[in-house]
Amino acid sequence: MGRMPGTPYPVFTRSLLAPRLWPAWIGVGIMKLIAMLPWKVLMAIGRMLGAGIERFPSPRREVAATNIALCFPELDAAAQKKLVDAHLRDIGMMLIEFALGWMGSDRAIARIPVRFEGLEHLEAAHAQGRGVLLVGGHFSHLELCARLVSQRIRIAGMYRHMDNPVFEWAVLRARLGYARAMFDKDDIRGTVKYLRSGGTLWYAPDQDMRSKDNAFVPFFGVIAATITGTHHLARMSHSVVIPFFHRRLPGNQGYALRLGAPLEGLPSADAEADTARVNLSIEQMVREAPEQYLWVHKRFKTRPEGSPPIY
Repeated sequence: MGRMPGTPYPVFTRSLLAPRLWPAWIGVGIMKLIAMLPWKVLMAIGRMLGAGIERFPSPRREVAATNIALCFPELDAAAQKKLVDAHLRDIGMMLIEFALGWMGSDRAIARIPVRFEGLEHLEAAHAQGRGVLLVGGHFSHLELCARLVSQRIRIAGMYRHMDNPVFEWAVLRARLGYARAMFDKDDIRGTVKYLRSGGTLWYAPDQDMRSKDNAFVPFFGVIAATITGTHHLARMSHSVVIPFFHRRLPGNQGYALRLGAPLEGLPSADAEADTARVNLSIEQMVREAPEQYLWVHKRFKTRPEGSPPIY
């Protein structure tokens, strides 16, 4: 199968050299230099960064604390604070993992320890000639694990354009270096065509997108505006929906990547029920490594009409 439709490889233009964009180029250069360091050194740097972030006052701490209090009411105040602190330390790891995932060499990525489970579910779907939606969540190591899984699976992804044109050029170029294709979040036609051809798409529908195609369904027992894209993409492409979970292992043990059994009966005739099932699947992933989930995102910002704001 040749190159599928999707966002084309970015072209460098002179406008990217405008002085206002020089700070962004410095940032890209720093990421490139970071990614050249040995993996164990990078993990140590990430832990040091995380220790600083944990101690630094930030409005995002309040967002994380609010989310965790809502989602883990069974924890007492001390346990909730402990989880917030652990998550903020994890943000330091996330910054390093972004740099490594985007800018690391193939040799550096190949040296990272990885445990892979559940590949047989993907192989069974492909044996039937069907496309696969790998549905997961926004964990801190999402970008690096996309790179890691691409060593075993030819995947595509959906993304939102970055506001800064330098980062958009650099990151899209990096992603297209290992992904089969990248689809703009609004390119539904191209995405469906890719899935119908038997492709595999990584899809994370767990953020508050403020979209018209939302359903208000539970996430950790809290009503959350959730995009119904999983239902619609699976329905239009006749794809298999497979939960995909990844977590960072303790110390320098690397990462565990797991494909679960397909969500049978999805899509159904009920988009809201399907969306609730996807949320439940992601919730189960989060409970396995709660500190590694992106709690600093305002997941419950969009509220049902008449409901008070949470943040």
